[in-house]
Amino acid sequence: MTTPWRDRALPAAERVEDLLSRMTLEEKTAQLYGVWVKADSNGEDIAPDEEEMREAFDFDELITRGLGQLTRTFGTAPVDPALGARALARAQRRIMAANRFGIPAVAHEECLAGFTAWRATAYPVPLAWGATFDPPLVEEMARHIGRDLASVGIHQGLSPVLDVVRDPRWGRVEETIGEDPYLVGTIGTAYVRGLESAGIVATLKHFAGYAASVGARNHAPVRAGVREFADVTLPPFEMALREGGARSVMAAYTETDGVPVSADPGLLTELLRDAWGFTGTVVSDYFGVGFLETNHRVAGNRAEAAHAALAAGIDVELPTLRCYGEPLVEAVRAGEIPESLVDRAAHRVLLQKCELGLLDEDWAPEPATVDRIDLDSTANRALARRLAEESVVLLDNPDAVLPLAPDIRIAVVGPRADDPLAMLGCYSFPSHVLPAHPGTPLGIEIPTVLDALRTELPDAKITYAAGSDVDGDDTGGFPEAVARASEADVCVAVLGDRAGLFGRGTSGEGCDAEDLRLPGVQAELLDTLIATGTPVVALLLTGRPYALGRWHGRLAGVVQAFFPGEEGGPAVAGVLSGRVSPSGRLPVSVPNRPGGQPWTYLQPPLGLVGGASNLDPTPLYPFGHGRAYTTFAWTDFADEGAGDEGHDVSVTVRNTGDRAGAEVVQLYLHDPVASVTRPDTRLIAYQRLELAPGGAARVRFRFHPDVSSFTDRAGRRVVEPGALELRLGASSADIRHRVTLTLDGPVREVGPDRRLHCETEVRAVES
Repeated sequence: MTTPWRDRALPAAERVEDLLSRMTLEEKTAQLYGVWVKADSNGEDIAPDEEEMREAFDFDELITRGLGQLTRTFGTAPVDPALGARALARAQRRIMAANRFGIPAVAHEECLAGFTAWRATAYPVPLAWGATFDPPLVEEMARHIGRDLASVGIHQGLSPVLDVVRDPRWGRVEETIGEDPYLVGTIGTAYVRGLESAGIVATLKHFAGYAASVGARNHAPVRAGVREFADVTLPPFEMALREGGARSVMAAYTETDGVPVSADPGLLTELLRDAWGFTGTVVSDYFGVGFLETNHRVAGNRAEAAHAALAAGIDVELPTLRCYGEPLVEAVRAGEIPESLVDRAAHRVLLQKCELGLLDEDWAPEPATVDRIDLDSTANRALARRLAEESVVLLDNPDAVLPLAPDIRIAVVGPRADDPLAMLGCYSFPSHVLPAHPGTPLGIEIPTVLDALRTELPDAKITYAAGSDVDGDDTGGFPEAVARASEADVCVAVLGDRAGLFGRGTSGEGCDAEDLRLPGVQAELLDTLIATGTPVVALLLTGRPYALGRWHGRLAGVVQAFFPGEEGGPAVAGVLSGRVSPSGRLPVSVPNRPGGQPWTYLQPPLGLVGGASNLDPTPLYPFGHGRAYTTFAWTDFADEGAGDEGHDVSVTVRNTGDRAGAEVVQLYLHDPVASVTRPDTRLIAYQRLELAPGGAARVRFRFHPDVSSFTDRAGRRVVEPGALELRLGASSADIRHRVTLTLDGPVREVGPDRRLHCETEVRAVES
């Protein structure tokens, strides 16, 4: 007779209840933590305070109780994927053989810009995903990432990041999708759908408020107001749960108004579970439970930290057993922590394991494709190339210097021109892990801009000089850079960031910026190049936007790419040559001046330029901006009026140039009068249109009143009656058409079942 918890014919909840009834306290708590078996104490830390927080343990003794999670068996050191898959399977066999119930661990990995493993595809960073305005493409990428994770035995991916940019000086801006919650929500939800479709548990992070830290300092306090939190920070998470089906959430490191997220039941239980109906698992960010004692000081010891986190709703402590191990067991035995909290968390963890098939008697840890593993397949690279190409933003091209002539003399200058790591963000394996393993090959092919341009334009005469380093104050390379630029027809200045961790880069986790000046002496290098009189095209490979007003009107072209991944070199070279028609749009505003932060386009009236201050925060290039090599005509605009389900507006967009191109039609909402101040404008819908020369398409947006909802003074999400203005534009500042409408009736409270989108319809239009 089959034991009930092994019986697949029974509902998962019944199986888990039967299993829990058979487990000891130690066996239940063992399901609530992970261990980092291959953390290398001789290498550089890849998590904050890692060395201080790491716990010693005897793995063979530990697994006799079972184990909740295995931490980053691929993402800590360079491991051949096939060998790593076999080693993970062996570890799972050991875990299963050691514990009474034969339960394996959940294996998790980072997958922010691709699977963070050696020899795995390094895709563009999330900020580049935002620049594509193309959710279906992001979903396809995530599906590929999920399949790669599954092919080596991974169950859970710690992505996507749904933090909304509030201050571009923050080091982790590269990990975000942008500064608008609707863009972040739609792109992030697409990523979740793709990952989950491959059977991988998507983990939303960092829930919630992490990106709003004071002074853009990593782990600094968050002082966001109630309405900012509700209307800017939370919507992407709600959308990804409701529409994407994410099965896990990661608690943020930060504290908001004095309450650390890891000890906040109002956020992790009352909102997430009771209001939104989430039934998955909540995991801590690495060492986040221990930080309640060491960093936040709201717990006097490890047991108190465990109590606070469990009570708040954190089910799994990652990546260690510092608090949920012996301290938790001893506190429960002493009557200091209710065992019911352990049971609640263990039920959620085991329920997810059951859904993953890990409680089935015939589950085997060996992947079926272990002999055919290719984490950087031809299909992956083609997808990485397409994403990179769609993400490149042409900010300016005033004299039509771009695209470059095929036989032109080009001086390629700058510290990012001939470095493959210039393409990668901080969570790509070569940037994240390989610095601790000098001499190890990158594991993937990453063409540099210089190499890609030479391939792209074989008849051009191309010379090169670095000019300077990314950071530092050495100007010794300026003379050679000037010489190369002076003898060329055009100079391509390849400038930007070096991704790293905790101060070892100019962008990335813990690499926060004092202001938005280009790092090091790159600004001076650009001034020097412009002074030669040779037309200069600035190509920026960065993890955040930098202030470019200093050079406005002085450059022949400006091209922005946000760490575009392993195929980024050919992608930007294709844009420069004209083979690729630029179609990216800014997911973050590009500032005019380097100070005056924080600022994003989501500003109420007092946040805009005004006579009360001499500081003008207006960006040089606004959210949603991007130019093309072709032209588009917007015709036949129609205000189709209100219907049963909303108010329809439509427009026809035609490619009137001689090149293929993509236009992104954006719908914004302006609320002239409300009971609380509202952003002057905010994105509520968009549609990317790819059009051949002469091709046209008609786009219809159906505005539903729910989309206008916001948090009122009483903390309710409401739709208020009154006038609204729909703005149809090519960016947040380039508005082509406006429609005024009026909502009638009383104030209406809406909940989690409200409409989150404007329905969109696209149809081809005959020439």
